[in-house]
Amino acid sequence: MAFPNFDENGNLPSEVYLASLSEVTAHFGGSTSQREVIATRLERIYEIARGTGHLKRFVIFGSFVTGKPSPNDIDIFLIMDDSFDVTLVDPSASVLFEHSSAQSHLGASVFWVRAMAALGGEEAAIKDWMLTREGTNRGIIELTE
Repeated sequence: MAFPNFDENGNLPSEVYLASLSEVTAHFGGSTSQREVIATRLERIYEIARGTGHLKRFVIFGSFVTGKPSPNDIDIFLIMDDSFDVTLVDPSASVLFEHSSAQSHLGASVFWVRAMAALGGEEAAIKDWMLTREGTNRGIIELTE
C-alpha cells in the first residue's frame, strides 16, 4: 500500500486506510529509533490480540500514524467478537484489555469493545476514531490479514 502524503497538520488525509501489519511497520516504523521501538510494540500487541482467537478489527490511530518524528506510544482500537470474555483470556494477554496496564506495560493506549457494543455498528465505531482532540478529522489505519 502506498500511503498518501501527510496533510498540513502532519496527519494522513481523512480516510480509513486498509493495510497489512508489515506495510504499516515498514512505512511508519523505521525513520527514527523511537518509531522502531513503537513498531515492535505494535507487532507484539497485534500478536496478543490475534492470539485470543476473538479479534475482529484492529485499528491504529494517533501519533504513530502521523509525521511526528518521536511518538510517545501507539493508539489502538480493537473490536472483538461477541463471544469474547476478557475473564477467560490468558493472564499474560489480559494486560492488553485493561487500559492503564496496557499503557504501563505495552506502551499503548488500547481501547476495545465487543462488536455488539459498537455504537452505530462497527464502521461507525471505527470512524469515530478519525476525530482528533482539536475537532478535525485525520486518517487512521485498519490492519488486514
